[in-house]
Amino acid sequence: MKLTLKVWRQKNAKDKGRLETYQVEATEHMSFLEMLDVLNEQLISQKQEPVSFEHDCREGICGTCNMVINGQPHGPWKGTTVCQLHMREYKDGDTIIIEPIRARAFPIVKDLVVDRSAFDRIIQAGGYISVNTGQAQDANATPIEKDVASEAFDAAACIGCGACVAACPNASAMLFVSAKVSHLALLPQGKVEHNRRVQAMVKQMDAEGFGMCSNVTACEAECPKEISVNNIARMNREYFTSVIASETSV
Repeated sequence: MKLTLKVWRQKNAKDKGRLETYQVEATEHMSFLEMLDVLNEQLISQKQEPVSFEHDCREGICGTCNMVINGQPHGPWKGTTVCQLHMREYKDGDTIIIEPIRARAFPIVKDLVVDRSAFDRIIQAGGYISVNTGQAQDANATPIEKDVASEAFDAAACIGCGACVAACPNASAMLFVSAKVSHLALLPQGKVEHNRRVQAMVKQMDAEGFGMCSNVTACEAECPKEISVNNIARMNREYFTSVIASETSV
């Protein structure tokens, strides 16, 4: 199939950037990233600068293939990352617009590559958990209800790709932060520091320049791991409870 690609090209964060148009041939059996590989091979053969984009596992695990395709983070398939998107979604003659995530907290490094280290700093602000070290304990040493464990596991599935930020009209990181807060807050191992943790992570989120949540829920709709917005409600409860506890203890 012959496709028209309109790809965002930008040398660095200070460059104005623009969409450039390319023609490429692909097959329905290719993944989206393989199609971009074909484009780059074509550009290199023509002595042109290849398109910079991030990828690693190409199995929907790492979250680095974060780009916006025709206005949708990770493309049109629900619950999948760009690397899991295949060209059978498209037909001969289609035009595909490929852009990076747009957020003040995610400055563009080059072309489709953005700096998501703001997420790393939020996680670092959360700090540690107090657990005993040494020989591994038996799996049932700390009993946890099945429903609670399942909720914690669902929250822990977040891969930090940034799709929630890209989907939100306010560029909010609430879904990401709430997932990271929830998966520890739900488990007994994370209870000890949960008051300090939630306040520190929310404070860091605000410092990074992310917007506020306005309950659009586009984040949940576009999340490749389908993280629930229920985590945002849980984080808000954790935050307000911790603030009240901090004030009453003074």
